[in-house]
Amino acid sequence: MAKKILVIEDDKDIRDTIVFILSEEKYEVIESGDSKILKHLDKHKPDLILIDHWLTEWKSDANGQQLSKELKSNPATKHIPIVIISAVSNIKEIAEQGLADAYLQKPFDMAVLIGLVKKFVG
Repeated sequence: MAKKILVIEDDKDIRDTIVFILSEEKYEVIESGDSKILKHLDKHKPDLILIDHWLTEWKSDANGQQLSKELKSNPATKHIPIVIISAVSNIKEIAEQGLADAYLQKPFDMAVLIGLVKKFVG
């Protein structure tokens, strides 16, 4: 059975690229342009979550870092590996503060993306 990867990225072109790459690697990819899908994690049961740090839906201080921290603080979801994706220069610190398992710097190399995914879900 293919491992499920949830991709939350508001930039459709980047999301489509990630979905294409991971689908070619035979992963089952669930995609969303916003974080509303996180309310349905029990339905999707992802093995890994890739989440953009800056989601345009946010009008406040909430972001991928905060979402990651919330998921990692919840006993029902803390076991799911999370990779924060961003072009910001301090992405490593953002990922650490968000309790994420890893980060992916934009623009990213396809091999780096695949390597990160394989590290967490095989």
